[in-house]
Amino acid sequence: MSDIESPPRTGCLAPIDKDGLQQLIEKGKANPGAVRTLKCRTVTEGRFRQLNFVRNLPAHVIDEPPGLLGDDTAPNPSEALLAALGSCLAVGIHANAVAQNITVHKLELELEADINITSVWGTGDVSPKPVGFEAVRVNVHFDADAPKETLDALVAHATLWSPVANTYTKPVALTVERID
Repeated sequence: MSDIESPPRTGCLAPIDKDGLQQLIEKGKANPGAVRTLKCRTVTEGRFRQLNFVRNLPAHVIDEPPGLLGDDTAPNPSEALLAALGSCLAVGIHANAVAQNITVHKLELELEADINITSVWGTGDVSPKPVGFEAVRVNVHFDADAPKETLDALVAHATLWSPVANTYTKPVALTVERID
């Protein structure tokens, strides 16, 4: 799926805090209706380069490739969306493996999506067509101390409960409005 080479890995992945994971599990079970509001502030730096500020972290840069008139300094918004999906799925797979006492040796996801960009953000061909991803494919390379069937079930379970995967697959209320 990709020509990107991943670094060689030996042994198992760095462990996550199983006690901390258990505390998160118990907190979720104690208040299953809890909703948290996440926030991001996006500031246009110039051209198509965007600085995205989340929590107190350094700016997360989004740019466009030269073919879309950007400077190619960072992933574009659609690539960032794929990265968010891959990261969320990987976190879920890893967390579920740890919760099931499965040692993970390798976890790598390859994602690709099909998108028609001829509308050029509404400035180009605006004839009726799907806008946004038409198909997304994820290949999970998962080496862990468990039978294939267990790993397949774990990947399916993590996908079912991934907030980002669910954002891709279900209608979400979206409000965009200009304010003074």
